[in-house]
Amino acid sequence: MEKSTFIFPHSPAWILVCVLAGLVYAGILYYKESFFEPKIRYFLAFLRFGAVAVIAFLLLAPVIRTVRNDREKPIIALALDNSLSVALAEDSTQRQKWLSTLQKLQKNLENAGFETSLHTFDENTEWQKLKFKAQSSNLGKLLENVATAYENRNLDKVVLISDGIHNQGTSPEFLNFRFPVYAVGVGDTTPRKDIAVQAVFFNKIAYLGNKFPIVAEIKNNGFEEKNVSVSLLQNGNTIASQNIRLRKDNINEVDFLVQASQKGIQRYTVAVEFLEGEYNRTNNQRDALVEIIDGKEKILLLAASPHPDIKALRSIIEKNENYTFEVAVAGVQQPKEPNYDLVIAYQVPDYSGVVNSILENYQKKGTPIFYILGANSDLNKFSQNNPVFTLRGRSADVDDIFPHFNATFAKFNFDSEKLRLLAKMPPLQVPYGEYSIKAGAEVLLFQMLGRLQTQKPLLALQMNKQNKSAVLAGEGLWQWRLAEYELTDRNEIVDDILLKVVQFLSSKEDKRKFRIYTTQNEYLDYETVVFEAEAYNELYEKISDVKVSLSLQDEKGKLYNYTFTITGGITKFEINNLPKGIYKYTATADVLGKTEKASGEFVIKDLQLETLSTTADFDLLRKVAQNSQGKFFKINQLETLENDILQNKKPDLLHSSEELLEIIHLKWLFFLILALVSVEWFVRKFLGSY
Repeated sequence: MEKSTFIFPHSPAWILVCVLAGLVYAGILYYKESFFEPKIRYFLAFLRFGAVAVIAFLLLAPVIRTVRNDREKPIIALALDNSLSVALAEDSTQRQKWLSTLQKLQKNLENAGFETSLHTFDENTEWQKLKFKAQSSNLGKLLENVATAYENRNLDKVVLISDGIHNQGTSPEFLNFRFPVYAVGVGDTTPRKDIAVQAVFFNKIAYLGNKFPIVAEIKNNGFEEKNVSVSLLQNGNTIASQNIRLRKDNINEVDFLVQASQKGIQRYTVAVEFLEGEYNRTNNQRDALVEIIDGKEKILLLAASPHPDIKALRSIIEKNENYTFEVAVAGVQQPKEPNYDLVIAYQVPDYSGVVNSILENYQKKGTPIFYILGANSDLNKFSQNNPVFTLRGRSADVDDIFPHFNATFAKFNFDSEKLRLLAKMPPLQVPYGEYSIKAGAEVLLFQMLGRLQTQKPLLALQMNKQNKSAVLAGEGLWQWRLAEYELTDRNEIVDDILLKVVQFLSSKEDKRKFRIYTTQNEYLDYETVVFEAEAYNELYEKISDVKVSLSLQDEKGKLYNYTFTITGGITKFEINNLPKGIYKYTATADVLGKTEKASGEFVIKDLQLETLSTTADFDLLRKVAQNSQGKFFKINQLETLENDILQNKKPDLLHSSEELLEIIHLKWLFFLILALVSVEWFVRKFLGSY
C-alpha cells in the first residue's frame, strides 16, 4: 500500500508568484503582438504562460513524499534431515508416507497465511528431488544456515525433522537461536542388535619393508559374550584374522601388525563377520588407506673419531622415520652408499686428514653438508670449502659459548616459549677466532660469551638452494640434550632446531618443467577433487597457455579422461562426483615443444558416519526444542504440531519505507515543457512569424 503527499518547502504564496511570472512573461511577449489574429495570439500566450509558470514552479524545489507499507507473512522453515541414517532406520514406504504428510502440512500453513520453505543438508528445496544420501549429519549447521537465510526477516518457527543423530560439527544443543525450534522425531529409538567397526586407527604413511599397526574398535549391541571373527583384508584378500569374544562393555579392541610389502596407496579393510539377527550390516567393515613409500632420505655422519655428540645426533635424527642414519668413523666403518641426501661432517675436515678425501668426494657431487666444528677441526680447510662462513683462528683455542636465538630468522617456525630454554643450556666449546659470514648465509643462533651477546654465528645456514650447507660452530650437543631433559623431562627444542636444519638441507629441489598435484591426498566422497598444475620455462619462470591432458584410473581399471589449459592465473582443475576408491593419475603437457609427464595418487573415502548408528536420539531433539523455547513432536503428531503453529501464529510484519522525490526529476514534466514550447514554435513557424 502506497500513500503520497506533496511537500512544498516555501510559502504557498510563491505559487501565485509563479503564476504571475508566467502571465507577465506571456503578456509582455504577446500583448502588443499584431501579426496574429486574437485567437491565435491568446493560444500562443497560453502556451508560453504554461511553460514559464511550470519552470518557475520547479525552481522552488517541491517534493513528493511517498510512504510504502508492505506486509511480510510469518515464515515457517522446514529443516529436513536427509541423511543416510534416516533411510537406513525404516523402509521407503513408511518414509514416503510421512513425507507426504509433511507436504500437506506445508500447503496447509501456506493457506493459513504463512510463507514456507524447505531446507536440507544438500540445499535441495524440492520434495520430488529429495534423496536421503547425505553421508553426515550436521544439524547445527543446518539450523545456522536457516538462521542466516532469514536474518532480519519475519521468521516465526523452524520445524526440524530429524532422527536426532548428530555426527559432525557443533551439536545444536550448544547453539543459541533467536527462533523457536519445533523438533519432529523420526526413526526408532529402540537399540537394535548390531555389530559395527566403530573406528580404525593407523598411520597414514608407512615405509616399505617395515611393520605397522592397524587397530580396530568393534562395538556391539545385543551380542555380548558371543564369539566373532575379525579379518584384515588387503585389496580384497584376507591377510590376517582373529577370533574375539564380544565384551559386556560393548567395545573390543583388535590389533593387527601389517608388513608393508607393496609401494603406493594400499587399501586395508577391517571386517567383522555377520551374526544372525544383526539389523545393520553396512557398518561391519571399515577401510584404512595407507601410503607405502620407499622414500627414506639417507644421511651419513662422517667423523674422524668417536664422540658423545654422535650418539646424541643419532637419537635426534632417528626420531624421524623418514631418515636412514649411517655413521662412518675413520678406522671403524666406511660409507656404505656412493650417494647420500645429506652428509654431517663432524669435526671434518680435521688435522689428521684420514677422512677428508671422503668429504671432498661428496662436496664435488654437490651433496649438502652440515659441518659441526670442534677441537679437531682444520679451520683453514673448513673456511676454504664451506659456503656459510670463514673462521680465522686455531681450533685449540676455544670459548665457552651460550646460544642466543636470532629473532629476525624467519625461515623456520619455533615455539617461542620453548626457545627460552636455550638460555639455560650449558655452553658449547667453540673455536675462538674471527668469523665472517658469506653471501646468502643466515644466522639462526648467535654466540653469547657470558652475558655478552655477540654477532658471531653459532649456527648458520647457506639458504641458496644450489649450495645448501649449515655450520654449528661448537661441540657438546649431548650436554644440551641432558640439560633439557633434566629441566623438562623431554627433549624438544634442541631436537627441533637440529631436525629442522637437517630437513632443510636434505630436501630435494623439484627440477621438473611440468608439475601437477592434488591439493589434498585424501578427499571425502562429497568433496571436489582439485588439481593444481604448473609449467615452467628454462629459467623456471611460470608460463601459461599450456594444454594439459589428464587421465585418472580407479582400482578396477576404469579410466576418466579430461583436458584443461593453464591460462594466466588459472592453474586449478576441479572434478566432482568421483566414487570412493584409490585413483592413480597421469598428466601430459606440451611445454615449449617438449612433452612433459607427471603422475601421482589420491584417495576418495567414505566416512561411514551414518552407518555406525541408526538408533534415533530424541533426547537431543528435546534439548534443542527446550533451549529455543520450542516443542518436541513425534512424526505421527504433525496434526498437533500444525494446530500449535496456527494458535501461536506471529502477526504479519509491517515494513514501512519512505521515498522523497524532487518533482524536477519527473520526466513527464520535462516532456510537458518541451511540448508547450515546441507547439508554440511550430505555430509561429507555420504562420510565418519566424
